[in-house]
Amino acid sequence: MAGGGLSASAPPAGVEFEAKITPIVIISCIMAATGGLMFGYDVGVSGGVTAMPDFLKKFFPVVYRRTLVKDDSNYCKYDNQGLQLFTSSLYLAGLTSTFFASYTTRKLGRRLTMLIAGVFFIVGVVLNASAQDLAMLIIGRILLGCGVGFANQAVPLFLSEIAPTRIRGGLNILFQLNVTIGILFANLVNYGTAKIKSGWGWRISLGLAGVPALLLTVGALIVTDTPNSLIERGRLDEGKAVLRKIRGTDKVEPEYLELVEASRIAKEVKHPFRNLIKRRNRPQLVIAVALQIFQQCTGINAIMFYAPVLFDTLGFGGDAALYSTVITGAVNVVSTLVSVYSVDKVGRRMLLLEAGIQMFFSQVAIAIILGIKVTDNSNGLHSGFGILVVVLVCTFISAFAWSWGPLGWLIPSETFPLETRSAGQSVTVCVNLLFTFVIAQAFLSMLCHFKFGIFLFFSGWVLIMSLFVLFLLPETKNIPIEEMTERVWKKHWFWKRYMDDYEGVGAVDGINGDHSKKNGYSNGFDPISNL
Repeated sequence: MAGGGLSASAPPAGVEFEAKITPIVIISCIMAATGGLMFGYDVGVSGGVTAMPDFLKKFFPVVYRRTLVKDDSNYCKYDNQGLQLFTSSLYLAGLTSTFFASYTTRKLGRRLTMLIAGVFFIVGVVLNASAQDLAMLIIGRILLGCGVGFANQAVPLFLSEIAPTRIRGGLNILFQLNVTIGILFANLVNYGTAKIKSGWGWRISLGLAGVPALLLTVGALIVTDTPNSLIERGRLDEGKAVLRKIRGTDKVEPEYLELVEASRIAKEVKHPFRNLIKRRNRPQLVIAVALQIFQQCTGINAIMFYAPVLFDTLGFGGDAALYSTVITGAVNVVSTLVSVYSVDKVGRRMLLLEAGIQMFFSQVAIAIILGIKVTDNSNGLHSGFGILVVVLVCTFISAFAWSWGPLGWLIPSETFPLETRSAGQSVTVCVNLLFTFVIAQAFLSMLCHFKFGIFLFFSGWVLIMSLFVLFLLPETKNIPIEEMTERVWKKHWFWKRYMDDYEGVGAVDGINGDHSKKNGYSNGFDPISNL
């Protein structure tokens, strides 16, 4: 596909579709990506409020009393299952709701699913900001989690389907960019509200989540659904009209016909989740699941959830801890912009491999400093070492922000064929939220027991995931979604062995190969089925 409003040749093996980067595409992607803003704010705000004494005193008095005891272990004073449940309940709810979101994404469309997410967010925010007891607080977090499940299901699909191929990576990363902006926004809010002496600062922190919630809801009302979704639901004329509008040209017939054919094939798949585990879909499924597990095992969410708590544990003090968190949040945003610029130029693999080296050495260095300088009952780090730890944490975050953060969502959303795309995205979100829940629920306990060794634990995972990328992750840069099987999976040294059941059969079970030579493709393979 072409980009930038100029006609450009598609890759040699592909079918050329004329497309421009139109204002409606940019606006739609920006509005849709506000789902990431909400997700990021929820990640960032929870760590800040759990470090506020007034919040702890009201909902977690045991933890509050422990923070006042000077001889208690630095590493263990925040170790409390209830406190961890406040953070992690959101992700457990998101995990459950993503299966319902898979149905609405397929039957009601991407746009309406985003609207449902916005409504969940707004109700959850109201309950959290007005919470009178722990039960009300947790219910609010659960509703926010439902919003996360629906938003994370619909938004990456929306962005991948509406964007021209040549800038698909950059536009899709708008979701992750908004996640980082949401985290920074939450950090700034927490820094301000922590100074409110009357004891209700935490209510403002939780209540201001209503801003991104309203943006997502309004955005879902404004944007149009994707042509893929409209055609999938039988609204062919509307889908064609939207395709003309977003591509900025009337010459959309070839792309439109491929979308129609892809939809026809996809509808013959009666059980998308069952189809997802078939041999030919195994490479996409394995990579999608592995990326989500690895993304959480970098340790990034542990740091983002509990950054104020972590810095306070290291002896920074309340204000200094929140201030350090603002710095790391700003680094997160700027580094994600690097990914937006470079992902469609240097490719996915290069970003992941470079970041792996950077994350590994920064975590090992943090572990060494903490192992030497922070004991159970020390008074914290010397200011010089404290600054060095913040720099190393920023080094780690910057690497994650231009690699595993955005690419963990981008790569799965662009590799699944249409007949399994909603199911594949559902599994992707589910696995991500499952491991987010596990890390969120376990991190403070792990910090108590592993102490500085927790950073060595995560660095070991970084080494494993970098080897996975080196040997098993193919490059998907500038390859149209509909041609992934032919140009990526069939040519990969390892995954090509799983493509043998494309030979001589249609793209899905029960479909004859009579359409297999359409558009010049033979051997029973039709790239349309992989749109």
